[in-house]
Amino acid sequence: MMNEIIDQIFQQYSQYSNVDISLELIAVFFGLLSVWFSKNNNVLVYPTGIINTSIFVYLLVKWELLGDMIINVYYFLMSIYGWYYWTRKSHNQEYTPITKIKEADIKIILIIIISSTLFVSYLYSFFDKWSGLVSYIDILTTAIFFVGMWLMARRKIESWFFWILGDVISVPLYFVKGLAFSSFQYLIFTLIAVAGYYKWKSIYNNKKRIA
Repeated sequence: MMNEIIDQIFQQYSQYSNVDISLELIAVFFGLLSVWFSKNNNVLVYPTGIINTSIFVYLLVKWELLGDMIINVYYFLMSIYGWYYWTRKSHNQEYTPITKIKEADIKIILIIIISSTLFVSYLYSFFDKWSGLVSYIDILTTAIFFVGMWLMARRKIESWFFWILGDVISVPLYFVKGLAFSSFQYLIFTLIAVAGYYKWKSIYNNKKRIA
């Protein structure tokens, strides 16, 4: 049974070049580093994330996975923004502490979900890339991850709920797409995201008690 699973995983890569396989592995490595740094509330989440997304944008354009490519372009841009936002200081004090979402954030979340869904749907139609259920799930995960990344950049605890949901959906999705290493990456992402939520919640509660 295990041999069959291993054979199936590597069969998916039989048509890929060694360069592309190596790039995916490098991207997965930096993706894991990025999520680990985010769990620990460390700003290195962003430079490692920039490397991860840069590689995946190249690979996903090549493999014509539009929704995933757009997610990674968005991640790249939000990593630049998040890097700036996390490192801003006021009077030598932390300027962007971990907080919870407010009513204004909910409005932005709805805007992100609606706009990303419409935009990715339009791209699938324009390039005639609809492929049944996989495309619809791809659009869903795009919206979920867009919200998660924005909330992460704003240092909101609730960002982890979106990461967990998106990661859980992405495990089987990426395997079906033939990206077994990335599927395994999202499985690890899920575990780290759960730990990240509890770590951020602990930091938030401790600062709240001190205040």
